[in-house]
Amino acid sequence: MAKRTLKRQLNLLQVIMLGTAGTLGSGIFVLTGHAAAVAGPATILAIVIGGILSFSIAFNYCELATTYPETGGAMTYVREAWGKGLIAFLVGSMDCISSTFYTALSAVGFAYSLSVFFPAIPIVPVAIAAIIVFVILNILGVTKVGNFQMVLGAILLFAFAVYIIAGFTMPNGFHPQTLFPNGRMFESSGFFPNLAIIMRTIALIYAAYVGFEVIADDAEEIRNPSKNIPIAIMVSLALITIVYSLTVTVALGTTPWQQLAGSETALSDTIKVFFPGLGVTIIAIAGMVGALTSINSSMLSATRESFTLSRDGAWPAMLSRLNRVRVPFFAIIMIGVVSILVTAIGAVNFLSYITSAGYLFVLFLSNMAMIRLRKKYPYIHRPYKVPLFPLTPLLASLTCLIVIVFSEWKALLFTVGVLALFSMYYYGRIGVEAWKSEHTRSLSPGRYRLLVPVDQRAQLDNVVQLAASVAEAKPDTNLCLLQVIREQETENEQGRQEISRTRQYLLEKFIHYAVKRNVPLYSKTVNADTQADGIIEEIRNENNVRMVMFKWPENKKEQPEFEAMIQRLSKGGVVNFAVLYDRGISQLEDILVPVGGGYHSKMAVRLAENLASVNDGHVDYLRVVPNEIEEDAYEDQMAFLQEVVMTELGNIPGDVGMHITRGDDAANAIIDEVHQRDYDLVIIGSYEGDRMDEPIFGNLVDRVRRGSSCSVLVVRQHERPAASWLRRQLKSSN
Repeated sequence: MAKRTLKRQLNLLQVIMLGTAGTLGSGIFVLTGHAAAVAGPATILAIVIGGILSFSIAFNYCELATTYPETGGAMTYVREAWGKGLIAFLVGSMDCISSTFYTALSAVGFAYSLSVFFPAIPIVPVAIAAIIVFVILNILGVTKVGNFQMVLGAILLFAFAVYIIAGFTMPNGFHPQTLFPNGRMFESSGFFPNLAIIMRTIALIYAAYVGFEVIADDAEEIRNPSKNIPIAIMVSLALITIVYSLTVTVALGTTPWQQLAGSETALSDTIKVFFPGLGVTIIAIAGMVGALTSINSSMLSATRESFTLSRDGAWPAMLSRLNRVRVPFFAIIMIGVVSILVTAIGAVNFLSYITSAGYLFVLFLSNMAMIRLRKKYPYIHRPYKVPLFPLTPLLASLTCLIVIVFSEWKALLFTVGVLALFSMYYYGRIGVEAWKSEHTRSLSPGRYRLLVPVDQRAQLDNVVQLAASVAEAKPDTNLCLLQVIREQETENEQGRQEISRTRQYLLEKFIHYAVKRNVPLYSKTVNADTQADGIIEEIRNENNVRMVMFKWPENKKEQPEFEAMIQRLSKGGVVNFAVLYDRGISQLEDILVPVGGGYHSKMAVRLAENLASVNDGHVDYLRVVPNEIEEDAYEDQMAFLQEVVMTELGNIPGDVGMHITRGDDAANAIIDEVHQRDYDLVIIGSYEGDRMDEPIFGNLVDRVRRGSSCSVLVVRQHERPAASWLRRQLKSSN
């Protein structure tokens, strides 16, 4: 079974910047003062130790991400190690929620940095506005995200270089006496109390080291992953550790740590001492840029996790929907909304501890998964192998446990609560699915109806044959032959007897289709002035009608009245319907569905699969693209075709065909395909507009049905007029 895949678009430099600039962002700007409040001068030691310990985890991620270069990161590795159970679900969910919290933390950091220029600005509204901007940017495409990250990353690294060089060279900059006023690193004595301080500090800042986790989450979008992922992970972590260590050294060596303790603008406060004016401006801008890069990368990571969870069936299916540039736009919107809600908390310390606790839970199980995978798949191809196995993953796991133990208890309690809620959701979803399955089995047959309006003069065999096949494919559906008569025809006994004979004739004529398909069949007579009135009244009185299937009248004199009826059904938006242009149907082994991506073509996708499933048939989905389309865009067109089919069917069945054909005239391209492959039936979606100068289903459909050598079934999906208008306006605005 095929699955949705993201496009490999990110080059090495973009990936390095995702891991470096995204991690260098708000963490160092916002957390330096809070870390100083915990450890004082020993903050430097905590940062160095945290970076060194992170390398053990980063080595593991190099092996895991190159062995499984898919989106999802830790969830993918845990799933491969222990299957799609509760553990994989919790890891993926916590990874997603931790990145979401880091997005909120970074947005708050951006607002604090901006407050250096505008002290009166409201922190939370500004943070929310920043999140909204990046939601839009992510929807536009991952390439734009990568390019934006490179630009911001270059600005950020330049600003840190200015801060570090000026801090060590300016007269009022770094002084050892300021860093160690008592000539020692720790304010208190005793090995274990000081060790506890170091561990608490690492627990506070650890989320600022996980750029490699962001890279792994986006592995499916990285070009040449076997080479680029290990390089990007190691380079980004080395840069992060060096920049963090030197920056904090300058900060605490310029201003006494007691003055910086608890400050959200520690770097801006210190650069005022040795590089006032321009330096303050540079570092304030860098603080904003850093926060923006963190929002960018953490949102990218969170959305890819939710995409993977949805693709695996653990989260709602809509979150794995891709747009035309192949990004999960529903997942992006959801992460944006949740980030905005979390941002309202505004507590920097609490957000940081929660983020770190969540990441550490994820990293611990990832490390254990690597040990499991080495034993489970000893001969699988591993482009990169971690050195000193199993010492490296064991050291990484121990690091995670130690830091978790020293995290703030409120954050740990919150994390446990989140895990409990996700566990309840997991088992609750299983229970609901089991209940739905049992409920479906208990339903009585004939819950829904498929109507075929009948006329004794018309040859409806092929229409009834198709309708019976659709009813068989849709459980609890019966087939109703609907006869509409005028009221005056029932005023005398002779007329009523004639109607009764007609109903009996219809049942006898078509009963064999129902018997063959094992679907309930009955006929019904309704009174109305016109056939359209009768059908609409029946649908409104009995709301279980799922589709009406017609035959296009062969008699030209009858066609204007038929078109008027179809127009009423279309404008009323009361029901799905299909119209068969009948050229005979001897079998349904090969069905063609042109897919333009329109609203009604999606119904054609579902209907074709229904017909093929009960007739052992084969469906080809066809997309026509312009002749001048670039080769690089061909993959996107195929991915778009797969996305439409997968969205409607839930997966791509193994026996379907996916074809892209070039042609500046879509109708001719479809007709050529029909003649070349000798199809039994073409199913095509109706034109979406309502222009009066076009045929009823649009020029393209009209040309296809006239030029095709086989029968053509045109479908139009139920949609209220207001919803149809709104959708068309949104589509035209794009």
